[in-house]
Amino acid sequence: MEEIVRTNDPVLISYIEALLTEAGVVHLVLDTHMSVLEGSLGMIPRRILVDADQSALARRRLTEAGLGKELRTP
Repeated sequence: MEEIVRTNDPVLISYIEALLTEAGVVHLVLDTHMSVLEGSLGMIPRRILVDADQSALARRRLTEAGLGKELRTP
């Protein structure tokens, strides 16, 4: 798995998940339940990971959607 995005923005996460699902990219959002430990403040960023074999496709889809600036450096 390769991390492609790290963000605190739940709307952005939802949008990225929709884009990846539509493209057929297997993905995983980590740290979703950390709000129990942090007190629901949203201080711990969520990480979106994709299968390493689909990383290029995921990055291309997010860039085409105007989210290139959100991508983490490989």
